[in-house]
Amino acid sequence: MDTVDRKTRSRIMRSVGQRNTGPEVRLRRSLHRLGLRYRINDRSLPGTPDLVFPRFGAVIFVHGCFWHAHENCKYSREPSSRKKFWHHKFEENKRRDKRNYEALLKNGWRVLVVWECAIGKRDKSRNDKIGVIVKRWLKSKKSFDYIGND
Repeated sequence: MDTVDRKTRSRIMRSVGQRNTGPEVRLRRSLHRLGLRYRINDRSLPGTPDLVFPRFGAVIFVHGCFWHAHENCKYSREPSSRKKFWHHKFEENKRRDKRNYEALLKNGWRVLVVWECAIGKRDKSRNDKIGVIVKRWLKSKKSFDYIGND
């Protein structure tokens, strides 16, 4: 059961940003401390990746566990109201993500998805560990991977 009325909930959900989210900014800071440089939100690429590393031929998406329906994650759950709407919404998001990954891979880009749950809210050392994992992935030859609390 929701604690606010439908109109208020709608306003809250609309205000959720798509760029410069907390997890994205925390990851960017960690990567910058490691000496990595990147472009952000390149609209010329499918899905407008959050981070683009032209030197490595790689892109990173920082996905919110709720909005992208991260399976078996404590932050991802379908709301109890308007179940049909939300189920459809999450399925569409997953289909769109898959299309974007495939288009990027087809065009020679490597793709990494970092889930929100992997990035600590106030734990700088945890974020730096994720940064090291990302840096290692960038230097690898893997074309696609995920980082999450699985």
